[in-house]
Amino acid sequence: MNPTPPADGQRRRLLKTITALGTAASLPPLARAQGGAKKFAGVTLNVSTFGSTYSKLLQQWLPEFEALTGAKVNYDAPSFPVYNQRADLELSTKGSAYDVLNVTFIYSSRWINSGWFTPLDDFIKNPQLTPADFDLDDFLPGARTAESGRDGKLYGIPWNAEALLTASSRFDLVEKAGLQFPDTTDDLVKVLRAVNKKERVAGFVADNHYGWTFVPYLQAFGGDIFRKAPDDLFPTLDTPEVIAAGEYYAGLLREFGPDGAVTYQPDQVIQSLKLGRVNFTDIGQLYLAQLGDPATSKTLKTVKFGLVPKGPAGCFPGTSVHGLGIPAGSKNKEAAWAFIQWALSKPTTRRAVLAGYGSPARRSDIDSKEYRARQLINGSDLTQLALASFEIAAKTGHMKYRTVSVYPQIDQQLNKAIESIATGQLSAKQAFQQAQAASIAELKRAGTKL
Repeated sequence: MNPTPPADGQRRRLLKTITALGTAASLPPLARAQGGAKKFAGVTLNVSTFGSTYSKLLQQWLPEFEALTGAKVNYDAPSFPVYNQRADLELSTKGSAYDVLNVTFIYSSRWINSGWFTPLDDFIKNPQLTPADFDLDDFLPGARTAESGRDGKLYGIPWNAEALLTASSRFDLVEKAGLQFPDTTDDLVKVLRAVNKKERVAGFVADNHYGWTFVPYLQAFGGDIFRKAPDDLFPTLDTPEVIAAGEYYAGLLREFGPDGAVTYQPDQVIQSLKLGRVNFTDIGQLYLAQLGDPATSKTLKTVKFGLVPKGPAGCFPGTSVHGLGIPAGSKNKEAAWAFIQWALSKPTTRRAVLAGYGSPARRSDIDSKEYRARQLINGSDLTQLALASFEIAAKTGHMKYRTVSVYPQIDQQLNKAIESIATGQLSAKQAFQQAQAASIAELKRAGTKL
């Protein structure tokens, strides 16, 4: 997970320039020293996001923000499921334990529209608090939309816009078998049967957040999460299409996965591909970009990327956005906004790109030569694949399921269903009948009209 430092002297000099000049310039004047004092001296900010490449970089660079502003920052970055559980509980009480939190994509509607985050519009419009060079319009419009509420106000500044893509870390084994990169779900099974366990490389593994990694397959088989999100939220998890997709996907883990496949989280998945212990996965480009790190990836010269496979109903790549926001209960909102500006200023996001960060939300970063060069890995262009995924999502609207306020309840049921099928505890039909019944009960408890 450690980012790769810039490979040449020019980039090292650029990083030094950004550190020395750009970061300070990106903060509002009131956050910087005035007459020897610093506005936020004595303020302690409590920040939490889920662990990722970007969070690790920010944690490394925190002393710079603290020196610029006088504030002290406690930055916690647990795993994705642990973070979401903690944040959901804290936000639901409107407590003051945190000053900056990640606005998680699947929780964005619930958290924002429940009034648990602070609208950022007044901070952004105030020139005393936000310099013009923060350039809100530089953030992808679609990413900003995902961080906005029904009231049209912005509640999170996006740091991540990514697509779920397919990767083969040992594509050389596929070529030796005389096969191509899998385009369809049938192709994927054919390829996995040909290469599984060759040179002791397991065929397939996935992040066990199946409410994210499984859904493109569920939709490719013709199923969906709800009858017609966001207007009709009756769950549709017990249809023949969903059951068939579940049997197929759990079968990939059961037949081609390494030992303990259902326990793998993102860091473990990407590490197994970097070491060449597992061949195929579907995971976000935030993680896939690490396979291009020459210092840590043993599969740099054998990796290949593609869109998630098509099924009978088509191709439905997952897309997601995460942002930084200020909880409604924070008692340090102005200092929290200064932190968000620093963390997502142009100098900081560009610095992250130079350090290897793989899924920025600023258009200027996406278009930069440095980013595009890093996204071209062994002949595969991750940027083009991600943009194609976002284009498909815009045309089909298939991601509407993911930002409705009750999706987190369904998300948990999908996690349980796939694990129970893959481990042989339940048949696919049994697992998804249980998931359907539990989802209906959860939604009724939440007051959802079905």
